[in-house]
Amino acid sequence: MAKKINFLDESGRLAPYAAKSADTRGRRHVEPEHPFRTPFQRDRDRIIHCNAFRRLEYKTQVFVYHEGDHYRTRLTHTIEVAQISRTIARALGLNEDLAEAIALAHDLGHPPFGHSGEKVLDELMKEHGGFEHNAHSLRIVEELEKRYPGFSGLNLTWEVREGIVKHNSEHDRPGLNAEYEKDKSPCLEAQIVDVADEIAYNNHDIDDGLSSEMITPDALKEVGLWQENFEAVKRKIGPEEDFKVLKYQTIIRIINAQATDLVETVLKAIDEGGIKSLEDVRERGGIANFSPDMEKKNRQLKKFLIENLYRHHRVIRMADKAERIIKELFKAYLRAPKLLPPHVYAQIEGSGGKKEKHRVVCDYIAGMTDRFALDEFKKLFDPYEKV
Repeated sequence: MAKKINFLDESGRLAPYAAKSADTRGRRHVEPEHPFRTPFQRDRDRIIHCNAFRRLEYKTQVFVYHEGDHYRTRLTHTIEVAQISRTIARALGLNEDLAEAIALAHDLGHPPFGHSGEKVLDELMKEHGGFEHNAHSLRIVEELEKRYPGFSGLNLTWEVREGIVKHNSEHDRPGLNAEYEKDKSPCLEAQIVDVADEIAYNNHDIDDGLSSEMITPDALKEVGLWQENFEAVKRKIGPEEDFKVLKYQTIIRIINAQATDLVETVLKAIDEGGIKSLEDVRERGGIANFSPDMEKKNRQLKKFLIENLYRHHRVIRMADKAERIIKELFKAYLRAPKLLPPHVYAQIEGSGGKKEKHRVVCDYIAGMTDRFALDEFKKLFDPYEKV
């Protein structure tokens, strides 16, 4: 008879500083564990099957969904972040399932129309607690998803929830409550997701920027990280190759170079810092960083994208349109809450529910896809559109 494999035993295959499923701080609501799926695997599966994850397909990354079929959306970006995170986690001996779960959940709280949508919702909610997409991601998995009897939310493990709310990049500075130990760093799995997020969006924004012709190949010559890899690709496969092939091969090289640099830099920090446990990781502070040389190149790339893509007049026009749509929807729902679907209206305090009106409206808009927000705007403001 074949020997039964214990898939839940991670002690022999993960690094001592990795987060182990057996050591999870658990779920808020106790549930029996699965016989062969770890708690973090179950978290990953719950995230993939939730409503908020599916809506990412029609939420903006940089380009509104109807701008073209091949541009990244929040969903494709999330998949890319998860893939890069798993690769890095495996190279470092970390918990791939935990890294993947955090990566798949990291953008659940984004409203329609990307950071423009987040900015305007935060302004509209400034007297009512504000809006921040990491905090909203946490509210989705702790409260807003309705899938299980006996509790709201997805009942994820503490480690995944901590990774969500402590997600930190150039755009994100989340506030924390006491439950998530604001003075400690998250596990290394969460830290590498932060960097994988940056690797993914910088590189796919190059791709989408070139595809949209908002960025030209000649303009990219001033970006060292692009140019050195572009020249290496041309030497390898020939400059006469189709530019699409040269572009994709260059982006592949950049992603690989950045992931490799991150792995080597983290291993060096672990060795020099004497990090031997998960608690060492939490006490030590941010460990997942690029080397100084790669960080310098990455800053140059980000500066280029800000000046040439994110501030491009077409992106600014899209963002301005998006802000006006969200503002008008928000004002309309506040003025006449019965415009909301009955199950949403019922949540408002005084209407049978317990929630403050502004937060109910904010939650409803934040859950919209770009497509739904555009359709809803037409239904409410176009007199010839059917309601």
